Amino acid sequence: MTQQLPGTTDPVLAAGDEPQSNASGNAYFGDILETRLSRRSLLRGSLAAAVAGAMATSLPFGGAFAGQGGRGPSLGFAAIPTSSADSVVVPEGYRVQAMIPWGTSLAEGTPDFAPDNGADDQAQQVGSHHDGMHFFPLDGRSDEGLLVLNHEYIEPRFMHAAAAGLALDSGGFPQLADGSRDADQVRRELHAHGVSIVHLRRDDDGRWHLIKDAHNRRVTGLTPMRLAGPVAGSEHVITRYSPDGRTTRGTLNNCANGVTPWGTYMASEENWAGYFANRAETIDRRQARYGITRRDTSRYQWHKAAGGADEFLRFDATPRGGSAAEDYRNEPHTFGYMVEIDPFDAEAAPIKRTHLGRFAHEGVVFAPAVEGEPVVCYSGDDARFEYIYKFVSARPYRAATADGSLLDEGTLYAAKFHADGSGEWLALAPGENGLTPENGFADLADILVNARSAADTAGATKMDRPEWGAVDPASGQVYFTLTNNTRREPGQEGAANPRANNTFGHIIRWREAGGQDATRFQWDIFLLAGDRDSGRDANGAPLDDDAILASPDGLWMDAERRLWIQTDISESVMNDGIYEVFGNNQMLVANPESGELKRFLTGPIGQEITGVTMTPDRRTLFVNVQHPGATTEASAFAAGDYASHWPDGGDAIPRSATLAISREDGGIVGA
Repeated sequence: MTQQLPGTTDPVLAAGDEPQSNASGNAYFGDILETRLSRRSLLRGSLAAAVAGAMATSLPFGGAFAGQGGRGPSLGFAAIPTSSADSVVVPEGYRVQAMIPWGTSLAEGTPDFAPDNGADDQAQQVGSHHDGMHFFPLDGRSDEGLLVLNHEYIEPRFMHAAAAGLALDSGGFPQLADGSRDADQVRRELHAHGVSIVHLRRDDDGRWHLIKDAHNRRVTGLTPMRLAGPVAGSEHVITRYSPDGRTTRGTLNNCANGVTPWGTYMASEENWAGYFANRAETIDRRQARYGITRRDTSRYQWHKAAGGADEFLRFDATPRGGSAAEDYRNEPHTFGYMVEIDPFDAEAAPIKRTHLGRFAHEGVVFAPAVEGEPVVCYSGDDARFEYIYKFVSARPYRAATADGSLLDEGTLYAAKFHADGSGEWLALAPGENGLTPENGFADLADILVNARSAADTAGATKMDRPEWGAVDPASGQVYFTLTNNTRREPGQEGAANPRANNTFGHIIRWREAGGQDATRFQWDIFLLAGDRDSGRDANGAPLDDDAILASPDGLWMDAERRLWIQTDISESVMNDGIYEVFGNNQMLVANPESGELKRFLTGPIGQEITGVTMTPDRRTLFVNVQHPGATTEASAFAAGDYASHWPDGGDAIPRSATLAISREDGGIVGA
């Protein structure tokens, strides 16, 4: 048997988050908010008090629904306390079912999860690290449909029988004696990434069941895909695999998602840069601005898979041949997009829509489509000091003919926030906002491949890790989570990012000045996350024990306008120090009008709560639990002492899984 040795990537790569790479002199959102607060608030004392005063007196949305006879959606459940237990807790009167954990077989005759599964097995199984998702009903039904879900990344130590007994942390992996990787292990890891399309049916007993039929399929890190939009066919994406620059293989690090007005699924490509090595003497901005530095290592060392197959070598972006068509120097430029998938058409290749920009896409959220008006969507770049973007289509939406080509023509914008509560969208288009050949932007493809650099030049506002977004269908207000930024130093605060060493994060919202395609908006803070001392709700009131939270991440608004907020406290600090009071990661619900906030769910040990969707009748809520047991230390892993055994219990390997939550009386969830 080939000797297996422990391997661990660089700590930055292992954590998954991109290293800070924005060296521009653009304004910080925190500086802007501090200026705004100093102008508007008469309170003295802590920053939290100042923010509370400004929020209570200056939110531009407080009277948005005046005279409509309501105070927003009801939150008709009893809030639950924080928890550090290895279980899922929901309010009294609710029930929860854990289902389709990583490794669940999707086809008859294929095995379910086991540590000795091979790559071919994983290609027919639900992927790992469940994240953003959406329920697509079959024939309009609420009891049957396709659940489409992302798989953000993996923990190789839990995947391979060869890892048993090795001292591996959450980013560690087995490697061969010569430093290479076993090829079947690498291929299994690639198949564990991507997207799962899962056919589910609710039976009369109220439980959901997987139906093994042709609806089920996987999109993985090896699936052939098309490139569309201005970048397709350009010099930036020519590779040995695709000399014409129009195809690529696979999607990776799929975090949040989106759903198009024409009923297709959008999977994001978030922290993809760490998957690539590059030993070139000089790394140009197309990679350096995304965190790729000169290195021979990568997050999982896929480029060092034994045998040197082309599907693995592409993760080494070092120039080797005489031109880009002879190597994979451009392979990183084929990642960082939103990927459109038709859940009902297995023959349709996934398409990377390049006009939505290339960056660490957390997801995309569409404004309600209006017949005859442009399609509008928003996306956050989930990295420290990065930007919020908006896309407006060039062609109008026509329900009868709409398809993904609407996303291939239009204008990409980056947001600039001002201290007086106003904001503007800066066009990232040739000849606008300094984006000229003289300033290093040759054409539209060049701008989109270098979206971060373009936003730098245009003067967009640096944010505290923009995460998920939500659009209120009644008011058009847009909400975005800013999960945290512990690298924002004193003096770097601003109006929209108010705290130095922003450990707890916050949520902003804005309203466009006109239609959703407007180029100006008004903004303010909706929620300042934190404990009882530092957290503030939409009215500026301190958060009570039923509402304290840290690191807001997942965000979604249901059909009755409840705002569901999910948290992602890093496993490195969870239940420790200033984070101890919050317990395990959780999900809360907010009333967007009154600001009322209640905790609805807490998850098991070491996980992130992420991904949320409902059936059309709003009687089943689906939520994902990602990476339970990630807090298992390397020495404990070697001893088989896992921090969590959820969902199977006993001494089982912890696995990501989906929750189906319903009321015992059959009513609407959250009401």
